[in-house]
Amino acid sequence: MSGTETKPRKRGFLTRVILWLMRLFLRVTWWVGWRVTALVCLVVATTTIVIHAQLPEVEDLLDGRDRGSVTLFDRHGDVFAWRGEQGGVVMAEAMSPHLVNAVIATEDKRFYDHYGLSPRGIASAIRINLREGRGPLTGHGGSTITQQTAKLVFLGAQRSLTRKLMEVPYAFAMEIKYSKAEILSIYMNRAYLGAGSYGFDAAARRYFGKSARTVDPAEAAMLAGLLKAPSRFAPTANLERARGRADLVLRLMAEQGYLSEVAYTAALENPATLSRAAAARAGGAYADWIMDSGPAILTRDTTEDVLIQTAFDPEIQTAAEEAVTEVFEQLVRPGSRAQAAIVVMSKDGAVRAMMGGRDIGPSAGQFNRATQAFRQPGSAFKPVVYAAALEAGWQPDSVSLDEPLTLTVPGSGDWSPKNYTREYLGRVTLAEAFARSTNTVAVRVSEEVGRNNVRRLSRALGWQDDLADGPALALGVSETNLLTLTSLYAAFLNEGISHEPHGLLQVQLRGEAVPILQASAQEGWQAMDTQTARRMVWMMTQVMEAEYGTGGRAQLEGIPAAGKTGTTQAARDAWFIGFTGDYVAGVWMGYDDNTPLTGVTGGGLPAEIWKRMMQKIHADGAASPLPIWAPEDRFLRVRVPGVGQPQSADEGEGLIESILRGLFANNQNSE
Repeated sequence: MSGTETKPRKRGFLTRVILWLMRLFLRVTWWVGWRVTALVCLVVATTTIVIHAQLPEVEDLLDGRDRGSVTLFDRHGDVFAWRGEQGGVVMAEAMSPHLVNAVIATEDKRFYDHYGLSPRGIASAIRINLREGRGPLTGHGGSTITQQTAKLVFLGAQRSLTRKLMEVPYAFAMEIKYSKAEILSIYMNRAYLGAGSYGFDAAARRYFGKSARTVDPAEAAMLAGLLKAPSRFAPTANLERARGRADLVLRLMAEQGYLSEVAYTAALENPATLSRAAAARAGGAYADWIMDSGPAILTRDTTEDVLIQTAFDPEIQTAAEEAVTEVFEQLVRPGSRAQAAIVVMSKDGAVRAMMGGRDIGPSAGQFNRATQAFRQPGSAFKPVVYAAALEAGWQPDSVSLDEPLTLTVPGSGDWSPKNYTREYLGRVTLAEAFARSTNTVAVRVSEEVGRNNVRRLSRALGWQDDLADGPALALGVSETNLLTLTSLYAAFLNEGISHEPHGLLQVQLRGEAVPILQASAQEGWQAMDTQTARRMVWMMTQVMEAEYGTGGRAQLEGIPAAGKTGTTQAARDAWFIGFTGDYVAGVWMGYDDNTPLTGVTGGGLPAEIWKRMMQKIHADGAASPLPIWAPEDRFLRVRVPGVGQPQSADEGEGLIESILRGLFANNQNSE
C-alpha cells in the first residue's frame, strides 16, 4: 500500500458524557413533552366538549343587557336624548356590508380562515408588545373575534391568566356550535360602543340617527373604531378624534381589499357627521328630570326598551342656552364660576325647556340646579304675599306704609327688615311697593293678612317645601327650587289655575303600537280667584314697565310681559321669573358654594338673560295677550285696608305726589 490508513479519532470521555446527556435530555423532553401536550390537548378537548354542551342557542346571546333603554322624544316627535343601555338586535348579514368589513379589517382580518385562535395573530401581538417595551403577554393580545365574543359573553372583562387560558376552549366550542355569521352577530350586538350603546345598531342610531343596516363606509369606519376605546373615540366626546380613528380603519379596509381606491378617497373626503340630535346634545337636564320624576319601572329600572314622548321644545332650549352663553361672554368677567339655571313652561305646567347649569367643569352636568338646588327665592316670593292680600280684599291701590319696622320674634328678639336702598317712601300703594320690591311693605302686608294665609296660598299654588314660621316668610327665606317657583308664576298667567309641572306625555315599549302610559290632559285646580290673578299680572307688568320697577331691564319691545325680580341676603342668589302670554320662564344665578355674587341682582343679569331668551322665543313678534286687569284711571284710587270708601281728594293728591316723586327716585330698588 502506498499510504497509511487513518483511523478515526476516539472521542474523549468528556465529549461522550456531554453527548450522552444531550441525548438523554432530548429523550426526556420528548417523553415528557408529548405526554404533556397530549394531556393539554385532552384537557382542552374535554373542556371544549363540556362547554359546547352548555352553550345556549344563538338567539339567547344576541342581547345581553342587564337594563333596558329609554329613548326620549320632543314635542315634535324627534329624538333628543337617550338613557339606560341602548340596544337593538340586527343579525350581521342584515347589517351594512361596509360595517361588517370594517369590523373584520380592524379586529380580525383572518376571521373566516381560523378556528377560533390565530397563531399568527398571537405571534404578531407578542412581537408588538416586546417592541413597545412591554411583556410578551401585556398589551396587545392577538385575540380573534371569537375570543373577544367569548370574553364578552362568558368570561367577563377582568384580566387574568386563567381567563386568557379559558378563552381557548370557549373559542373552539363556539366555532363548533355557531357559524361564523352567528359569532359575528353575537359580537356586533354585544360590544359596548360608548354613550350607553350596546351593539352597532344602537350606536348607529345614537350617533347617526340611522340603522346599522344603512351606514356608509365613513360611518362604518367610525363605528368600528369605537371598539378600541369607546369613551375616548366616541364622536359625541371628540368628533375630530373619532374621525382620526375612522381614517385609520378606512386605510385598513382599503389595504385588505374591502374598499376601492375611489371609495376610500370619497370616504376620507366626506367623513361621518353626527345626527342633529347627537350633535346638539340638548336637553340633558330635561332628560335627567324625566328619568328621575317618571315611574322607576319605566325609566331608571326598566328592563324593556322604552319610548317616552315629552313636552320638550328644542328651539326653546336652544334659545335658553344661547341667552346664557351670550350674557356670560359679553357681560360677565372671563373665568367666572357663577352658575345659571333656567326653566321654561307653558301656563298649563308643561315644561318646554330646562337648563341645569353652565358646562364649566367635569361635574357641571351631574347636578341639575333647576330641580336639585334648593335656594331662597328672596323677593321672587313676594307675588304670593301680595296675592294673599288681594284674596283678602285688598286692592292694587290700597295704601301701606314704607317706613322702619321692628317686630318681636319669640325666641329671637327684635327683628327689623330693611329696604335694599335703606330709603323709605312713607305712604305708598301696594302696586308701587311691589314694583319697587319694598321689604317693609311686604312684611307689613304679610303680618296684616296673616302668615297662615300666605302659607295657605303657597300650598294651593303648589309649594310643597318647608315654609318659614317667622315674619321673614314675606321676604322669601323659605328654600325651594327653580322648577317649583316657576310653576307658581304659571298660575298667575293661567288666571289662578295651578298645574303640576310635567314633561312626560306618553310611554310605550319599542315595537308596541299601544302606549302603556298616557298622561291625560291636566285640568289643574283653582288656586286663587281669577281677579286676584289678573290684578297680580298687572302689578307684575309694573315691575317691568314703571320707571321705578326693579325689572325694567327685562322689558320686551312690542311684547306684553310681566315678572318679578329676587335677590337674597348678601346677593347669594339672583332670580328673575316672568311670563309672556305664551310662556313662563324662570332664571336663577348664583354660586354652588353660596359665595355672594358681585354686583348682581335679580333685576340685572338674570333679567338680561330672561329678556334675550324671550326675544329669541318670540322672534316672529307674535305673542298671546296677557290676562290682565286694567285700572279704570291713569292714577289709582287710594284705598286703605279695612276702609270701604276711597279717601278724600286731598289724600288722593298726596298719593299722586308720592307716585310722581317716586318716578324721579333713585332707580336702585329694594330687593
